[in-house]
Amino acid sequence: MMFGNRMDWQAFFLTLRLAGLTTAILIVIAVPLAAVLVLGRGRWLAALEAVAALPLVLPPTVLGFFLLVLLGPRTAFGRGIAALLGHPLAFSFFGLVVGSVIYSLPFAVQPLVAGFAAVNPALVDAARLLGAGSARVVISLLAPLARRSLMAATVLSFLHTVGEFGVVLMLGGDIPGATRTLSIVLYNQVENFDYAAAGRTAAVLLSLSLAALVVVYAAGRARGGRRA
Repeated sequence: MMFGNRMDWQAFFLTLRLAGLTTAILIVIAVPLAAVLVLGRGRWLAALEAVAALPLVLPPTVLGFFLLVLLGPRTAFGRGIAALLGHPLAFSFFGLVVGSVIYSLPFAVQPLVAGFAAVNPALVDAARLLGAGSARVVISLLAPLARRSLMAATVLSFLHTVGEFGVVLMLGGDIPGATRTLSIVLYNQVENFDYAAAGRTAAVLLSLSLAALVVVYAAGRARGGRRA
């Protein structure tokens, strides 16, 4: 926590580490997933898109509870992971990463779906006629043309993970150096009626979010100015 005027730097850097690792994993997952949703054909795609968007409407405590049960010793899957890693994923940093990836998935996928869908289909057809495979179309055509959407997906995923509370609390608890993030610190401060410290922690979270959004919008305006 914050004591007096001191920041809980351990929680601060753990939060940044969690958000950075989660964002990197999400982009690796979301780019091909968004491409499948945009370029694919089949009724099953609606079900896939619904599953990818489910964390948007599912209460984070519910998602955290299901993950806690799945990754804990009560299930064969959880016991298998514990045997493989030497410890359960629940109440660990990498358990938080798993929960954060699932919970923030829509914030990575939906901007990319919108960006990929905005690319002229004629360009995709031309690339395929020239012999480009699906991976080449995504890497060489869709991703570069939808780079604003890629940036938006990256920033939204990062910021959403920074501000997570319900999933983090349910799945990780409050273990200093392992699962205690800034949102947990803020909760503890409010619970202890330390509103001065809570205000400083909230200001840090607000500043991170505002700074990242300013960078995104400034970059978008700069590109728009160059095109003009």
